[in-house]
Amino acid sequence: MDNVSLILKALLAIALGSVGIIGIFYGLNILVEKVLPERSRLKVLPWIYVGPSVLLLTVYLVIPTLRTFYLSFFDNRSEGFVGLQNYLFVLTAPDTLITFRNNLLWLVLVTGLSVGLGLVIAVLIDRVKYENIAKSLIFLPMAISFVGASVIWRFIYAYRPEGAPQIGLLNAIVTSLGFAPVGWLVNPAINNFALIAIMIWLQTGFCMVLLSSAVKGVPDDVLEAARVDGASEIQIFRRIIIPMIMPTVLVVSTTVIVLVLKVFDIVFVMTGGNLGTDVIASRMIREMFNFRNYGRGSAIAVILLIAVIPVMVANVRRFRQQELDR
Repeated sequence: MDNVSLILKALLAIALGSVGIIGIFYGLNILVEKVLPERSRLKVLPWIYVGPSVLLLTVYLVIPTLRTFYLSFFDNRSEGFVGLQNYLFVLTAPDTLITFRNNLLWLVLVTGLSVGLGLVIAVLIDRVKYENIAKSLIFLPMAISFVGASVIWRFIYAYRPEGAPQIGLLNAIVTSLGFAPVGWLVNPAINNFALIAIMIWLQTGFCMVLLSSAVKGVPDDVLEAARVDGASEIQIFRRIIIPMIMPTVLVVSTTVIVLVLKVFDIVFVMTGGNLGTDVIASRMIREMFNFRNYGRGSAIAVILLIAVIPVMVANVRRFRQQELDR
């Protein structure tokens, strides 16, 4: 009975909220039309519809960002001003330098392999008879959350001592071939690559779908003309397809870069950031909630924000340029 009551309250809240929002927009629209002259009305009306979104972004994004920047100059309890000490620690401490190294490794491998594999698959799958089925299977991991994918791969990477039954898929295959089981997540030499493989598995389908649409947009007469001139398929791929779809490749790459910079779930679920697998986002969480050092955690958050901004600016400029070219 309590569950039914909670569900009814939730449905009522959703209904009242939806009706309330519609009423606010409708009422403000009528007010503007009746009070303001037509010339002023055209300038004010867009802000009537954008205003609530801007207000919410300000309350839940801009203000917390400014407060995080403010706290990054204070000590672990946000009481004493320490200036740039938190930033100096983040940029010089051996543990945090490992996180930057790991993030750079993630950026290079995940972006390069996800986009590269997605592009190759997009070109090849265009010639497969059952294209839609193949695309669906490759895209399927995108339907799984990062946490869900990490749980799946924990079973794949599971390790037991040599001689014990192996419940992990990879080690079961390795031992069946006569080799010793591998500690995929406990061996510092390979554990970062094992985590990176999970995100490549997740993002390749996403890259493939977007790049496949771009590949299909390449004019057939251009490809046929190249074949008539004696160009091989590899030459067509390198000198025609890639240059023509480069704007899409760059957009997909920057999207993956932003995702990689924010990656946290995979590391948290698989290793908890231990054994040299920390990345910027997981280190931020550990500083703030494990070590209770809000100053250092805020400094790491600011550095992460600064790293993301150039990518977002580049994306916005590219979109504007595409609009001007049309």
